[in-house]
Amino acid sequence: MVFNHNRFVVIDVETTGLSPSRGSRVVEAGAILLENGEIKEEFHSLVNPQVHIPFPVQKIHGITDEMIETAPAPEAVFPEIKRFIGRAVVVAHNAAFDLGFLSAEMARLGVAFNPPRQCTLQLSRRWFPDLPNHRLETVARHVLGALPGNLHLHRALDDARLTAEMWVEMMKMG
Repeated sequence: MVFNHNRFVVIDVETTGLSPSRGSRVVEAGAILLENGEIKEEFHSLVNPQVHIPFPVQKIHGITDEMIETAPAPEAVFPEIKRFIGRAVVVAHNAAFDLGFLSAEMARLGVAFNPPRQCTLQLSRRWFPDLPNHRLETVARHVLGALPGNLHLHRALDDARLTAEMWVEMMKMG
């Protein structure tokens, strides 16, 4: 498959825990399609994996069991995400986490998923070693100067938007 390197899909997922190998599942996905540095399209969905979201995790992202009760099932969401990505390069802040979860969800459906990827977390560690940490909000403040208003950190679409803005600026730097 030939990939388009002027086309990026910036993605973020929210989950029930930290590891798909321990049964954690995706409960929200957000993605931003960038072409030549401009936002062209957005994708967002809650996901109902039919598992409980532990309360400490609910406190982080604010997504409750009630919110996902009527959300689409994984088999409706993840093939759509794969279609949305198409031949783009996938960008994420901590790509191993987000793409690890997406790969696990796709594997549950028998769908192969291994797109080319870029990780803003890895880039930030190389490019900005003196930052106090490399959390999304810290790196975004450093790169963008300030965080956009009305931002809900730890919600998939807002985190994907923030990462997309950061990615565009980082590409101008490097």
